[in-house]
Amino acid sequence: MDPQQVFLDRFKTSGEAESIWLKHIFSFVTEHVHPVASGSAGDDAFSGGAACPVQMSVCVVKAIRENSSVTHSLPVSYRPVSILELMSQQHLACVSNLSWTTNQQRVWSEEAELCLPGHRALPRVHLLLIGCLREGRSGEWRLTDASGSIRCDCVCPSPLWLDRPVFLPHWNYIPHHASGPGVELVGSPVLLCPPGGGVKLDRVAGVSEADGFLHSRTRGQRLSVCGHVASVCPLLVVAGTTFFCFSLSGDCLSVPVLVKGRQLWWSQCVCVGQRVCVTALRGCVLRGWRGNNVLCVTDGSEIHTAAHNHDPLSSGPPLLVTSHTDNETCEGGAVQSTARLKLSRVISYQGTVTEVVSEGAGLYVIDHTVGLCLAYQPTLRRSLRAGDLVELHHVHFLYRSCPDFPPTILCTCLRSSLRVTTFSKVGGGPPGMGCPSDGVLAKLLLEKSMGVSEYLWTCHLSSQLSHSLAPSVLKQQCVCVLSWKIMECVWGRGRGGRRDIYSEMLDEPHTCPLTQYSVDPRVHQYSSISALTQSLQSYCWSSMSLSSLLPSGGSSLSSAQINSALAWSCKTLSSDPQTGYGPWRRPLLLVGMLELPSQTSEHAMHLRDGTGAVHCVVTETRDEEEGGQGAAFNTAWIGCLVCVHKFTMVMERFIQSEFPSIQYLDQHKYITHKHCRVYLQFSLDHLNILSPSIAMVTHLQQQRVESCDDVTWRAHTVPEGTVEAQRGDSSPMAIHPVCGSFRPCVSMVIRVEDKEGVAWRNVGAKLREQQVGVAQCFSLRASVIGPIISWGRDPRNGPITKREADANLDKKVVLVFTGVSVRWFPLLQPRVFYRLTAVNTQDPRILIGCRDPRWSGLDRHRKSTLLLQPGWRFHTLPLPLLKYTQPLSPSVPSVSDVIDCRSEVVCFRALVSDRISLVDRTSNPGDTNSGVRLTVCDQTGRSLQVYLDLSDISYPPGMLPGNTLLLSAFQRKISRSGHVYCSNLPISSITVVSLGVASSVRPPAPMVHLGTWAGSSQQGCAVGQVRGHGVCFLFLQLQWSCSHCGGVSRQSCSSPRCRSTSSVFQSKAKMVVDDGTGEAHVWFSGVLVRHLLRLSDSRWEGLQRALRVKGHLRIYPRGHNLVSDSDDALVRFLLCLCSSDIVCRQVILTCRKLSQQRPEEVKRFSRGHRDFMTRMTPPLQLTCLDISSNATCLK
Repeated sequence: MDPQQVFLDRFKTSGEAESIWLKHIFSFVTEHVHPVASGSAGDDAFSGGAACPVQMSVCVVKAIRENSSVTHSLPVSYRPVSILELMSQQHLACVSNLSWTTNQQRVWSEEAELCLPGHRALPRVHLLLIGCLREGRSGEWRLTDASGSIRCDCVCPSPLWLDRPVFLPHWNYIPHHASGPGVELVGSPVLLCPPGGGVKLDRVAGVSEADGFLHSRTRGQRLSVCGHVASVCPLLVVAGTTFFCFSLSGDCLSVPVLVKGRQLWWSQCVCVGQRVCVTALRGCVLRGWRGNNVLCVTDGSEIHTAAHNHDPLSSGPPLLVTSHTDNETCEGGAVQSTARLKLSRVISYQGTVTEVVSEGAGLYVIDHTVGLCLAYQPTLRRSLRAGDLVELHHVHFLYRSCPDFPPTILCTCLRSSLRVTTFSKVGGGPPGMGCPSDGVLAKLLLEKSMGVSEYLWTCHLSSQLSHSLAPSVLKQQCVCVLSWKIMECVWGRGRGGRRDIYSEMLDEPHTCPLTQYSVDPRVHQYSSISALTQSLQSYCWSSMSLSSLLPSGGSSLSSAQINSALAWSCKTLSSDPQTGYGPWRRPLLLVGMLELPSQTSEHAMHLRDGTGAVHCVVTETRDEEEGGQGAAFNTAWIGCLVCVHKFTMVMERFIQSEFPSIQYLDQHKYITHKHCRVYLQFSLDHLNILSPSIAMVTHLQQQRVESCDDVTWRAHTVPEGTVEAQRGDSSPMAIHPVCGSFRPCVSMVIRVEDKEGVAWRNVGAKLREQQVGVAQCFSLRASVIGPIISWGRDPRNGPITKREADANLDKKVVLVFTGVSVRWFPLLQPRVFYRLTAVNTQDPRILIGCRDPRWSGLDRHRKSTLLLQPGWRFHTLPLPLLKYTQPLSPSVPSVSDVIDCRSEVVCFRALVSDRISLVDRTSNPGDTNSGVRLTVCDQTGRSLQVYLDLSDISYPPGMLPGNTLLLSAFQRKISRSGHVYCSNLPISSITVVSLGVASSVRPPAPMVHLGTWAGSSQQGCAVGQVRGHGVCFLFLQLQWSCSHCGGVSRQSCSSPRCRSTSSVFQSKAKMVVDDGTGEAHVWFSGVLVRHLLRLSDSRWEGLQRALRVKGHLRIYPRGHNLVSDSDDALVRFLLCLCSSDIVCRQVILTCRKLSQQRPEEVKRFSRGHRDFMTRMTPPLQLTCLDISSNATCLK
């Protein structure tokens, strides 16, 4: 009889649809299930021959009916699906549950999406899965039918399920696992054949007996052990052998069990807290674990699990980590001063995965608040998904190990066990194909054995770099490797110690790399360039207090003085918050590529990433004889991907305002225009090269040849113990030789003598038509030290060859830069050798215009002019090996040299001590850069003022107090008072040669004697310190003045044309000071009068209130004859005060010599009947800039 008909006769169908469905079930079982079920453990349960498919099909239909939500009919809407069809046709994650009704499925979906907002519940499919559960590779379980097999993940599988035909009533299908598609079995399968009878164990030993067996083991003896599972270690592969360990506990003892071979599938059956019996165990010695003995499985070993006794968290409900208490905290010798070493705690935890931070890096978030790191374990067979309910045992609890992650972090080691107790109900997208999802960071962690704090910081940095770096960099560089390099540079850690895997799994007490971890709340914080500039621009105005921008005694300033003081201000922030204030609590870290400016109007280096670029004022250590810092000159930095971790952020504010007085500073309607300029300042010595340019590779190789040391990624030095210093050339982070491109070119070697500044000039007609007219240009004068050489390939910055240098050649050339070529301005510095290269040609005449002077009879000393073409390149060269006959340039003059010299055009080096913006009110609105006055000084304290007209030149960044500038081709002038000052010319150049801070101590003014100063003819002695004694007051004036017209203001301005009610309090005094060598009349104004009178703030304010009605007061104390405008109590108080010893005291004054000094006077003196005529030198007239004394103020 037909087997199919025999099968159909077993059921009463209610229609043709059910008959067709039953036929389809029978055909599917016969074709896909029965072939793999034959010979399985459950095959003996069926009768043999042709009846086997019938009985199996009957069992399948019965199982479907028992689990179906419809009891009165067959579920014809469900159809069986083969493994091959499922993997090839089902491309989306899905769920199938035969027992669901429509309402149940809707409630299930709503609960899933409510628990995980932003995720969609798995869609339901009407598919039936039938097959056999078999053992796969490395201990995984697989669902198999005749068409193929698929990985099957179970919550807590039973050994009785293996090698038996099963029907899956509830399952999830996830096609996008990193390890391949898989089926998640929700609940238990339905066995299509009854399980065999229970196995009778003759002799079962307890844990205490097994412990004694290990210490007195006998060859060939086997032992069956029963106990509770205390720990389960992950699967490991060592020397090609796959194994795992678990421990059985009982009677206050525990014994380790080593499982390998064909019993690896036990790893899914063994759970912490479960009671199991393992048979046929033998004792063996585990090499590498201090010779300790372990129980090891044999080919005849079996595992038997007790049903329904799993109690993993027997202490109560799942542990919820909401606070932290340390058993022990110890200060460690960490690299950074704020780092501490702490001890972790070992706990158990149960929670729901709510976020997959990085699957490849093994980072997740549980319950929205707890971080989970699985990187210290081998990669899971099944990656965790959002929504999985996980159970963790022997997991390390870390608190604030990394500020970029949740405060609470759970980290697994080789002793920890992780088990999914409930599979996720939501789907997830396909994993990312790039870093860090490919597990590069986890592989590096396994290789380098770094700490968990460093690893978490690196993972966060890798995620940020993948979104902020330029696409061209991401194509050439692995973000994970870049992040690891940065971590090694920032943290300063080398390779960690080797992990002892056996001790980590089996030792008591437990020790592992996670036992101790570092805590550093001030570890560097990465920021993209666009985020940095936006934050700085916002912070620039949000942190601004207009009153703080005014000088001391700002309440006495007039309207013009207030608006002039607000015209320019600067705010600097250090990348390290310890040295300054800002919106960041941690040191900042930038990653980008150094580039030349992209626009001709910008004359500073750029640091660029994929989000934007920022201007940079950079300096570099000079290798010349003078040493010290200088402007950046090495062109090899162009194109280098660098890490900047020590820099200064500069925010220059430009404001045009019309404030009538200080009382209106809170009303921003008086600000007519404002803008800010943001840029960075740093030294190239504080950079770490992540990916060098070809020129930088050559430069570092030359340094290695010269020093015979290892090449490092740092600019000039190789710190001992760094990772780079320990690597060989085979490391992917090592530098390999890179040759120049094979392009014909011509080049010549030059030495820059001096360069002009960038200015708007009328360019010649040799340029293209669209470039004719006014354009930004600059020129430099250089010495050619050799002939023009033709090359078959670009030599770039290779060493100077003998044929390139000619000590007898003395030719000067003027290089003219215009258009795009102007962008070379930041890197071309005097006294530096460069190779000028013109590519794609071998005609030497292109570098000399018409002819080469070496081949012609022209005068070799004549200066030739060369117009730079856009495609030409400069490469910085080291000092030539041969002796260069031209002597080195003399040292750069200082401010004192400029003051004492007689030259008309000067070049000098100076420290900026003060800066004032000179705004032309007649200029266009928004033009706030019309002029600048710099006060510069040197180490002796002598100073002069430099006036800059910025109307025809580009704004040079870096002119900040504290920075040292090289001022070239400035005109030296003498004022009408005989003081020296400088002003810029169209050829003047400003270069920042050393970086400082605005709060740095300015060199004090030189100490002078009044007698010498009065008779000195030196032009530059404009500011000096005077130590003397106050003799008497000559004049004191206190007045309320109109802030608009300057007239006397009582309740309002006394001028009939003004009548303004805005007024300021002004004070002025004149005092005689004698230092023993001479006498001077010193003028005081503003807040200095209060300091001179030694009045406290309260008394000074009371004095202002007392004078408010009268408006002004003027007194003339002259010895004991007191003459004044009035005789009221206020006047008497001031007269007494001015003549008291409190005021007439020893003082130290910083004074400026007034421009207009009175000439000598001829006076007549009578002595008896005789008259004498004599010339009287008038007292020296000074203006006080600062006053210092040690006495207290008058309360």
